[in-house]
Amino acid sequence: QVQLVESGGGLVQAGGSLRLSCAASERSLSSYVMGWFRQAPGKEREFVAAARWRDGSTKYADSVEDRFTISRDNAKNTLYLQMNSLKPEDTAVYYCGAARSFVLGVRPTEYDYWGQGTQVTVSS
Repeated sequence: QVQLVESGGGLVQAGGSLRLSCAASERSLSSYVMGWFRQAPGKEREFVAAARWRDGSTKYADSVEDRFTISRDNAKNTLYLQMNSLKPEDTAVYYCGAARSFVLGVRPTEYDYWGQGTQVTVSS
């Protein structure tokens, strides 16, 4: 059982930046893909970005490409999401997920474990 704890959400003005963190309880994440998803009120959970822990390969949703950066810290077992040039439409609860897989999945059903989520609100 992998436990994930997100942090770093908050309220920011449009054009601003935030960095989300996801701390994982698992000692070795080399067999995992980690991902960020978000869910706005009344909408389905959608893919944001994913990273393969073993080699650092990444994938992004088109809507965040060139604005968001996913990264990992092996020593801290922590996943990050650096979010720049934030827009009001980025407002959502952001979730960290872990998949025991080597595939950079974009569907929530491909992930086995989830954190509790952290709220990001971007004001216009």
